[in-house]
Amino acid sequence: MEGSKLTAHLISLVLRTVLMYFTAFVVMRIMGKREIGELSIFDLVISIMIAEIAVFAIEDMQRPLYDGFVPMLTLLLIQIAIAMVSLRSRKLRFWFDGKPSVIIQQGKINRKEMKRQRYNLDDLLMQLRANNIDNVADVEFAILETSGQLSVIPKNQDSGGGNSQDGNSPQDSNASVISKIRYEEIPLSLIMDGKVQDLNLEQIGKTRFWLKNQIQARGVKDFKEIFFCSVDHQGKLYINLKQDK
Repeated sequence: MEGSKLTAHLISLVLRTVLMYFTAFVVMRIMGKREIGELSIFDLVISIMIAEIAVFAIEDMQRPLYDGFVPMLTLLLIQIAIAMVSLRSRKLRFWFDGKPSVIIQQGKINRKEMKRQRYNLDDLLMQLRANNIDNVADVEFAILETSGQLSVIPKNQDSGGGNSQDGNSPQDSNASVISKIRYEEIPLSLIMDGKVQDLNLEQIGKTRFWLKNQIQARGVKDFKEIFFCSVDHQGKLYINLKQDK
């Protein structure tokens, strides 16, 4: 008799485990691929809660399974709702996911930002090595993403550097540098979801009037028609129009 009870208990435990596994798997798949490899703080909280709920549902054999299904479904709906709203609100995206932090800018380490993020030099060097860079001097920009990954943009190596024999004076080379100084940056977003990013325009020394002329020259009448627009280090615009006009 005791043996049959133990067998029934084990079978029930195995079935609950398998069922909760597939439930958690389906929920994570519905939440999107982003949950798998690029967890933000919000994503991490949701993922941990789903895992904890699954464990409780498996461990407590006296509770019905819907005590696990309902909370997991609730978390799924919360995540989907917030993701949909975040698509329309950049401020909400920043609130939930945070902002990327520029750790190295134009070859200089931003110690203030590192301190704010509690990000030390060992972390920086380790992640630079993971990007196949062993010298900080080779980095133009390094951005700490909201997922904790470090995106690295190396310096342009096509110039002759200190071994150049062309005989140009510093005054001669300064002319070309000054002409490009406003665009010696990582690509900047100028329009997102139809909204002009005025701070980024100021950073490159341009105005809305200039941007309006640029998009009109490309056949776009209004900012609201643009889903995304950016400018690269050469001053070239990238424009992606909304598809649901």
